[in-house]
Amino acid sequence: MLIVVDTSVIIAVITNEKHKNELIEQTIGTNLISPPSLHWEICHAFSAMFKRNKITLNQAKSAINYYLKIPIRFIDIDLKNVLNISKENNIYAYDAYFLECAIKQKAKLLTLDNNLKSIAEKLNIKTIEVTS
Repeated sequence: MLIVVDTSVIIAVITNEKHKNELIEQTIGTNLISPPSLHWEICHAFSAMFKRNKITLNQAKSAINYYLKIPIRFIDIDLKNVLNISKENNIYAYDAYFLECAIKQKAKLLTLDNNLKSIAEKLNIKTIEVTS
């Protein structure tokens, strides 16, 4: 089974947030995919944490090392489709990238972002429920 993982999922796993164990369990035996923008979004998330003094540079680098070990296949996406999704749903392209990836690959979406999940369901993208 193909699963698109977004930034919220990866950050939760690599920073040991409360959903970590459930997220890992949800992905055992699956193939993880994501648009290439995931790399940039991960570092952007850490830069935002730096500004709020939520994480040290060493902690971020350690988390990045963990991230780089996660077997994710990066999927090229159609930027024109991303623009359509973004405009039609009034969302940033960064979120539309994950939706386009799921549509293109006929994959489920795993996210902790409730707005993204809601839009995915509206677009007939199957999502994976996170309960904890």
